[in-house]
Amino acid sequence: MKFVFNKTNIILLVIAIITTIGGYIFLGNGDKTISPVLLIIAYVILFPVSIIIGTKKKKNQ
Repeated sequence: MKFVFNKTNIILLVIAIITTIGGYIFLGNGDKTISPVLLIIAYVILFPVSIIIGTKKKKNQ
């Protein structure tokens, strides 16, 4: 099984990593409103989407 990430996957993965880091930075500063939102967006939406998009494109090819 070959794992291939195309440009779209890499861009979404980088955005997810930046969002996660931003969430933890806000959490470290004591902000309790925006940090959970950023972390949930990163872990629940961005990381899975960056993986799923690649598998759907791979099946169509």
